Amino acid sequence: MVRTLKNKRIGVLMGGFSEEREISLKTGRAVFDALLSLGYDAVAIDAGKDLPERLVSERVDVAFIALHGRFGEDGCVQGLLEVMGIPYTGSGVLSSSLCMDKAAAKKVMSFNRVSTAPFVVARQGDAFSAKRPRLPVVVKPCRSGSAIGVSVVRKKKELAPAIKEAHRHGPEILIESYIKGRELTVAILDGQALPIVEIRPRSGFYDYNAKYTKGLTDFIAPAALQKTEAAGVVKHALAAYNALGCSGGARVDVMLSEAARPYVLEVNTIPGLTEMSLFPRAASAVGIDYPSLVERMLLSAFVDRG
Repeated sequence: MVRTLKNKRIGVLMGGFSEEREISLKTGRAVFDALLSLGYDAVAIDAGKDLPERLVSERVDVAFIALHGRFGEDGCVQGLLEVMGIPYTGSGVLSSSLCMDKAAAKKVMSFNRVSTAPFVVARQGDAFSAKRPRLPVVVKPCRSGSAIGVSVVRKKKELAPAIKEAHRHGPEILIESYIKGRELTVAILDGQALPIVEIRPRSGFYDYNAKYTKGLTDFIAPAALQKTEAAGVVKHALAAYNALGCSGGARVDVMLSEAARPYVLEVNTIPGLTEMSLFPRAASAVGIDYPSLVERMLLSAFVDRG
């Protein structure tokens, strides 16, 4: 398979239109450099409105999707590539769309008995629901990533501003119970879980700055968990990955409560691959270096999604 791919032209799709464009460019450039170092015929493509023409003019045979957020992680580009007959990395159209919509993903997880925090969905203009979880809560846009527009609300007076901020990033938002405990993530590669990574933001909140600024967050890989705790986290992470129909590489974010119960927060079908990103840290913990990780993700482009 590797020999076959070495004869293909690999288009690394990056940038795009979303609020996560900057991070996508970093991920894409790192992937592009890794592919070149391995001897692949790769081309970097900033995914603009001319993407179909670029894919044709650059004679792209296989796409490595390094896009984050809307129009790249939500099934749109995946659908375009399927119409054009170009294999691509990561999950398929339906899975990508589901995971990008946090409310839809949580509904699917709940139906499949995957442990996730209690939640309500609110659209712009809705009155405050009496059924919303009791404070503290986390308020977040349904279709954004990188903790953009996310707030932890502990006091009633903070709720309205948090809802307003979340609505700046989309008409539909999620209000879910705040789970106090340890913040973990499980990288899954072709259905196999890599070592759990624990995230310890020094500010106490893993926001955009904590994610992408060196020194603001400590990462422990593998996380120091008891065997039963780790098994429970991996069980629910894999259950979420499978329930949502994911394939290739994906990252499942989990809170482990003080009572040692795991709660799946969300599933990222195109995990970040920058030097600060969690997926490469998990792979490194089992001896998979960055170029090898990229190559394994590329190989998944030929997985039959049915």
